[in-house]
Amino acid sequence: MIASWCCQEQVLNHPSIGGFLTHSGWNSTLESICAGVPMISWPFFAEQLTNCRYCCTEWGIGMEIDSNVKRNEVEELVRELMDGERGKKMKENVMNLKIKAEEACKPGGSAYKNFDRLIDEVLHF
Repeated sequence: MIASWCCQEQVLNHPSIGGFLTHSGWNSTLESICAGVPMISWPFFAEQLTNCRYCCTEWGIGMEIDSNVKRNEVEELVRELMDGERGKKMKENVMNLKIKAEEACKPGGSAYKNFDRLIDEVLHF
């Protein structure tokens, strides 16, 4: 038996990746945003439903698959994601979020400052 595993982050950052079919767990959502890859969301439970809502409705970086998924519906979503106007807009939106995330993590960025503040509070508690 051969076990096969690869780093999802490396796969998402590969230039040939145009979209990501995901259950919309938070780690996968963040990795997809950081890679600038729009998503097709197929949530099942827990935070996946909320993450999917934000990706598809609030941020415009994903499309949701109906829970009674059909092959032709998946094909339509993939085609729209890869070649359609909605897919182009999603790519633009996710690239904008990627840039914002990168800026937030740079020295002086909001995430960088918040992490420094957290470390200071923990060390001086």
